[in-house]
Amino acid sequence: MTAQDQIKETVTSNDVVLFMKGTKSMPQCGFSSRVAGVLNFMGVDFNDVNVLADDALRQGIKDYSDWPTIPQLYVKGEFVGGCDIITEMTLSGELDTLFAENGVTYDKDAAHKIREANA
Repeated sequence: MTAQDQIKETVTSNDVVLFMKGTKSMPQCGFSSRVAGVLNFMGVDFNDVNVLADDALRQGIKDYSDWPTIPQLYVKGEFVGGCDIITEMTLSGELDTLFAENGVTYDKDAAHKIREANA
């Protein structure tokens, strides 16, 4: 199975996937830590893929999305964005809407707490 096949299988068989440096319990870069932290705090059940474990996967995800940086968040098979986009979407409430529209369970109170803390 090629890296592209593996990526497609992962993003289509999981509701929420974060391609990141490290894991959700032990991120290995600040940007990955921020996105994983938001998802963890909001109680989102997500699949984490450590791109540092496989060079082909690390380059493959950049080619797959045509996006040059990691982390990368996918919801229901669709690329959402990287750290800056996820941060903006969290603070604007767009991430809540995206999760709600796609049937992804998340803690609405936690999402509000993030916005309150950053107001």
